[in-house]
Amino acid sequence: MPRREPVALTRLSPASAAPIKKGADVPVRSVDIHAHYYPEEFLHLLGSEGKTFGASYTRQETTFSFTTPAGGLGPLPLKFIDVQTRLLDMDRSGVDVQALSLSVLMVYWADRQLNARLARAWNDAASMVHRQHPQRFVVLATLPMLEADDAIAELERAAELPGVRGVYMGTNINGLDLDNPRFAPVFARIEQLGLPVFLHPQQTVGGNRLSNYYLSNLLGNPFDTAIAASHLILGGVLDQYPQLHVSLPHAGGALPILVGRLDAGWTSRPETRRLAQKPSSYLTRFSYDTVSHSGPVLDYLIANVGIDHLVLGSDYCFDMGYEQPVRFVESVGLGPREKAAVLGANAARILKLPV
Repeated sequence: MPRREPVALTRLSPASAAPIKKGADVPVRSVDIHAHYYPEEFLHLLGSEGKTFGASYTRQETTFSFTTPAGGLGPLPLKFIDVQTRLLDMDRSGVDVQALSLSVLMVYWADRQLNARLARAWNDAASMVHRQHPQRFVVLATLPMLEADDAIAELERAAELPGVRGVYMGTNINGLDLDNPRFAPVFARIEQLGLPVFLHPQQTVGGNRLSNYYLSNLLGNPFDTAIAASHLILGGVLDQYPQLHVSLPHAGGALPILVGRLDAGWTSRPETRRLAQKPSSYLTRFSYDTVSHSGPVLDYLIANVGIDHLVLGSDYCFDMGYEQPVRFVESVGLGPREKAAVLGANAARILKLPV
């Protein structure tokens, strides 16, 4: 494909949040694969049963907050909970379908029993949203990853729930990386079921060094994504499960930019030579959402990974996401086929959505 001039882009302001008008070159449905949801059933369980572990949940008139042993969030806007407000936002931003996901702080902070109950509560509530609005929402199920048997049991149950089209997972499980052998049976069953895995950073690297300036998010998230993807590559997970598809948030984080360094290590360091192919050859095993905040980064992904591996994301509705994810993609200067692929066709293929 011809090389395009890179375009520097920034997040659009609320003042520019007019409704999107779709032209003939825009797909019938735009699909946002990075959209977070906190159902009240889940939050109430977190706040009540989670007290034993130091968790809490509070709700104010326009916001809510929660804490867990893995950290806390808030105050957050109620649109994370309120589906009707979410639908209005989707209409204003031109998003036809959201793939609902839990996000931080996931469910891994509790004991085995509550871990499983939290996952079940979230999956049931998200599936109910799909049943109420089947044309607008699908579900990325969360799993109780503390024990493989529990994760597989919930995976098999959730896979039968209406609307479930994939699995959502942290970039680490309480500090354990995803190539840990204890997770192998879970990945094996996910592959057998033909479900894609969507990752999200949580309990990120950096510690106190990233505690200022929101660096735990600004740097911690993209580096934790790169670490998780590197473990999947170098740890042989992608070789062991060749049909497993993994989607990376935040445009793949630091992975695409640093993959040359991984290749250099593969040629010179014995620790990395368990792979038959160099690490960069695995980039096409992933898809990458558009939450890059940079047109040149998307240019780089298109040139080095391919347009068919980019999917629309908003990070709804965190302040580090996009209020207008469709407009961001439309501003990059893609051709009609490229735009259609990124806005919806690629995600529809990965999630096996009807055309």
